[in-house]
Amino acid sequence: MRPERQHQTWRSEAGSRLWLSGLIAAMEYAEQPEIRREPIGTETLAQLRAHLALAAPFPLSTLRH
Repeated sequence: MRPERQHQTWRSEAGSRLWLSGLIAAMEYAEQPEIRREPIGTETLAQLRAHLALAAPFPLSTLRH
C-alpha cells in the first residue's frame, strides 16, 4: 500500500480499529514463549528502530476511545 493511501486509511475510525486489531494480534503472537526465544535479525531491528524514530502522523490526543 502506498504511504499516502495508508494515511487515509489510518485516519478513518475503521482504519484505526483495523490498525489496532493488527497491533494486538502481533503482540499476542510475539508474547508466545516459543516465538520470544527466536533471535531477531539485525536488519529487522534496524527497520524497527527507524520506524519508531518517525513522528506520529497526527497528535495522539485526537484519538477517540
